[in-house]
Amino acid sequence: MPDTALRNQLARLLTTSDAHIDFERAVADLPAAARGRRPGNVPHTPWRLVEHMRLAQRDILDFSRNPDYREPAWPDDYWPADDGPPEDPAWQRSLDAFLADRAAMVELVNDPARDLAAPIPWGDGQTLLREALVLADHNAYHVGQLITVRRLLGAWQD
Repeated sequence: MPDTALRNQLARLLTTSDAHIDFERAVADLPAAARGRRPGNVPHTPWRLVEHMRLAQRDILDFSRNPDYREPAWPDDYWPADDGPPEDPAWQRSLDAFLADRAAMVELVNDPARDLAAPIPWGDGQTLLREALVLADHNAYHVGQLITVRRLLGAWQD
């Protein structure tokens, strides 16, 4: 298949740390007490960033595979209401859901039955290739923010 290399590179872009720290390392060993803390006048906490990434990724995945897709309301459906998780298990549930949805997106990208360049029928010109690139870009941006917030909180070890 001629686009196998592209599919492999997209999957790698979504899951690895070739040019930056990956999601798994960015969230590893974050103390529970730091998850809802906001350093100084920074607008985000680790929880807000992780949960926003999960919600936005779920939206991109849903759009990419669901013919009955309905766009969530911006910004309410893309950002959590609170600075911290409502209870301790919510943090792990968010991480697990993020990883599961990311794996589902990689599965879509790797599916040879899906044309990466074909417009998504329920969209307005978007393609699976575009959605994968937007997702990788979005996640990389917020992973960078998460590392910065962790550094400012004193919760990051290089």
